[in-house]
Amino acid sequence: MIDVRNEVLEAEERIRSPIRKTPVDHSPFLSQKGKCNAFLKLENLQITGSFKLRGALNKLLSLSKERLKKGVITASSGNHGAAFAYIVQKHGWKGIICVPENTSKSKIEALRLYGADIHFIGNDYIQTELYAIETAQKKGYEFISAYNDPKIIGGQGTIGIELSEQLNKIDVVFVPLGGGGLISGVAGFLKAVNNNIKIIGCQPKNSPVMYESIKAGRIIEMDSKPTLSDGTAGGIDKDALTFDLCRKYVDDYVLISEKELKEAVRLFIEKHHMIIEGAAALSVASFLKIKQKLKGKNVVLIISGAKISIDKLKEIICE
Repeated sequence: MIDVRNEVLEAEERIRSPIRKTPVDHSPFLSQKGKCNAFLKLENLQITGSFKLRGALNKLLSLSKERLKKGVITASSGNHGAAFAYIVQKHGWKGIICVPENTSKSKIEALRLYGADIHFIGNDYIQTELYAIETAQKKGYEFISAYNDPKIIGGQGTIGIELSEQLNKIDVVFVPLGGGGLISGVAGFLKAVNNNIKIIGCQPKNSPVMYESIKAGRIIEMDSKPTLSDGTAGGIDKDALTFDLCRKYVDDYVLISEKELKEAVRLFIEKHHMIIEGAAALSVASFLKIKQKLKGKNVVLIISGAKISIDKLKEIICE
């Protein structure tokens, strides 16, 4: 098992200058609802619109010039791809992004803004990822995982460093969970600082792959249904580092319905005047679902990203 704390500290040194230290805002509304002190870690305000820049940048900057010259390839449902595309374009590297065919329009448009070379493969993230891995092996490219890599996990975990500097006391952290790179990095660092901090993994009921895998004691394959939280949807690698890290560091899980997700997006727009994507709404919906357990605690909700299509937003608001 990787030493998450050390990976995070190394990442902090490597990426601190290019990334944005995102704000932590107090939420009067959620604090009142939970009778607690609720804070929002606003990764929706990160460069490229999500936390994914942290991990992608850490991984790419860790590679030698020789490896980068051969080319890099990744698979992404959108936010990791946008971060990858932004970095590749900025440095003039050759990069390919493989995405599922059902990726949201807004995320594809974001990729194209950076001139990305996009390949549409499969309808589930795991299919897309396997194609990218096979292509990397055949052509000698470096495969950049969205979550299953110590450098990715370390990069995402720099959120934990920021939180430890921005807040004096943290009792509970709600983290959106898909492949597990974000929650592994944040939890691995924060638990090293204070093992009493509780980490809550937030997943959609329509794609609870990590939750069901933890329950089964092994990584399982299962079909995912469509979900507003497309950024956390789909399968995970059979050898995912994040599985054991989630077993070690995640204290509890909350599963969220599509109705609860939509309500959380609407509420966030109304109370905080910011648009967030479905994956980010997982933290809000999970907080509301178990708010009775949070009385008197200092609680952090990681708001992971901002990208949501206008059509989806209209559907949510007009329901």
